[in-house]
Amino acid sequence: MNKLLAALIATLFATAAIAQTPVTPAVASAQASAQHDINKAANKEAKVDAKADANVAKAEMKADEKKADAQHKANKTKAKAHDKVVDADPEDKMKAQAKADKAAAKADAKAGKTAVKADAKVAKEKVEANADKAIAATKTEEAKAKADAEVKAAAAK
Repeated sequence: MNKLLAALIATLFATAAIAQTPVTPAVASAQASAQHDINKAANKEAKVDAKADANVAKAEMKADEKKADAQHKANKTKAKAHDKVVDADPEDKMKAQAKADKAAAKADAKAGKTAVKADAKVAKEKVEANADKAIAATKTEEAKAKADAEVKAAAAK
């Protein structure tokens, strides 16, 4: 939103500066063409930004699902281990409890690894989204610069 507002303000200043030059038909045509090119570039940038944000949101959603699934599996494993402890004979309870603790630790570790991997994928998607946004912003700036140059060239004729 800030970029869009900045683009609109920059366009306002550019048109104000251009308005001070004498307007011939060639200049007016160049200004209209320039404004069209700038608007087109700003629209493309907005689309890229929206798509990048959607991709990040999708990655975050997938990561949350993976984390929840991993935690569910860990809880299921712990429950099974606890059931074995409850069902164990009194003389084997200590041994069964040790096995259950080991299984619980292993399940928690696996869930932790899954969460870390999911978060890494989200971070990677965010980096890619920021790169896409930066490239789109650069292309918009390039279109603005080209448009300003075209208007100046038309005014100089």
